[in-house]
Amino acid sequence: MQTVTAVAHRGDPYRLRENTIDSLRSALDRGADAVEVDVRLTREGVPVLLHDETLRRLWDLDRPLRALSAEELRGLTAGGVPTLAEALAATGDSRVMVDLCGRVDRRLVDPVVDVVRQSGARDRVYYTAGAEAMLAVRAADPAAEIALTWTSLAPPRPALLDVIRPRWLNYRFSLVDHDLAARVHHDGYLVSVWTPDTRRSLRRLLDLGVDSITTNRVDVLHALRAAGAPLP
Repeated sequence: MQTVTAVAHRGDPYRLRENTIDSLRSALDRGADAVEVDVRLTREGVPVLLHDETLRRLWDLDRPLRALSAEELRGLTAGGVPTLAEALAATGDSRVMVDLCGRVDRRLVDPVVDVVRQSGARDRVYYTAGAEAMLAVRAADPAAEIALTWTSLAPPRPALLDVIRPRWLNYRFSLVDHDLAARVHHDGYLVSVWTPDTRRSLRRLLDLGVDSITTNRVDVLHALRAAGAPLP
């Protein structure tokens, strides 16, 4: 069985609040090879780690992120929502998958790519989202590593792949079977999946030979991978 990259989905969210520095560090301590983070912009365009449009679910505050400055956000959450720059500093040399959330165009992408570049993290950061977002990333950084999120069993059009030039095709885990994995590998791409959490799903994907698994239970994936994880 090949080695699979274990990617921690928003850090270690079953134990600590997602997309926080403590959550990212916990995931790395528990065996993650990489952490996946969600990035949006504050009112003045500072990239921060937050999946939702508002602070309601995680912080019990009915405030939209885009209406808040970075300073206001820090005050409302006691510094709990880190900037992308802070997250990159806290993860050391580890890989970081940046998921670009919401409606994505160059107004979101350019500040994110700039922070990655200024942090000296271009060699360990890769980007994921749908085709529109990844086209914007490719325009902003011709050398960026891309995991193109694809939600259909139909393959991406060759012309789209030629422009985006992804390294990975990133699928919802339930879509992936032996034939799809074989086709993606035959076409010269790596297979990334998200977000299986049960042991049986993780075992099935390991058996299929996918290249990367993004999960909320990275410690379980780490243990299964180390043990060889044959299907029962």
